[in-house]
Amino acid sequence: MRREEIMYNLFLDIANEDDRILAVYMNGSRTNANAPKDIFQDYDIVFVVRETGSFIEDKEWIHRFGNILYMQYPDEHPDFPGDKENFYGWLMQFEDGVRVDLHVESVTHAKAHICDDRLCRILLDKVDVLPEIPEPSDADYYVKKPTEAQFRASANEFWWCSNNLAKGLWREEIPYVQDMANFVVRKELERMLSWKAGIKTNFTISVGKSAKYLYRWLSREEYQDYLNTYFGGTIEDAWSAVFCMCDLFDSTAQYVARELGYHYDREEGQAAAAFLRHVKELPKDVEEIY
Repeated sequence: MRREEIMYNLFLDIANEDDRILAVYMNGSRTNANAPKDIFQDYDIVFVVRETGSFIEDKEWIHRFGNILYMQYPDEHPDFPGDKENFYGWLMQFEDGVRVDLHVESVTHAKAHICDDRLCRILLDKVDVLPEIPEPSDADYYVKKPTEAQFRASANEFWWCSNNLAKGLWREEIPYVQDMANFVVRKELERMLSWKAGIKTNFTISVGKSAKYLYRWLSREEYQDYLNTYFGGTIEDAWSAVFCMCDLFDSTAQYVARELGYHYDREEGQAAAAFLRHVKELPKDVEEIY
């Protein structure tokens, strides 16, 4: 696997040898001092170019970066057409394990958008086309302190949508329950746990994509409780995880409400949890819920 300095030299060599390339910058986890360093980190590289068309038309030039194992052309997706005149990408997994997410970008687009993401570092600017930018920072991704309205809306969304988990589990519709749990209910649990982490750190941290760094600010027991909210393909396993999710959300919401001086409608949560327990015990041949 090629070392970091070898890859940086490769990017700069290619850019310096090609008059069409005016500047190079990088964003993503490799610019984030707070992101763990490991062998799976991508190189998110942008070449600022005079025009994008010749790069797109040339099917061979990307092989200068190495032997490609497999790749993706995200801007060629029929359902998500990109602005090819201004921004175009190649996502490449190489045979030696290195992954590069490479884009070419017009000067106009770069000047307008380079500051959109503060996790950005300029590696090369051959003719001073790019503006000065601050040092990379993940501050844009910090957990934001919720307003009381946001807090109460999150709690209401969690408990209301638990109703869907109840009916899905009673019907034994595991695919539906998985979707509802992971893409709706869990997102509110992630949000509440993130607010707890934010309170503990004066809202100066990022919990990462999908709240993957929560373990840094939760106790070992809390984090294990969170992991226990994931479930496999059986109804009993799902019921157990859902009740664990409810308990963890309730205790976390109480903490957040107490620390921020907000009102938490715990009676709503208790009613929703009681409904879940009731539905769990409902026989399959009943004609009424109550």
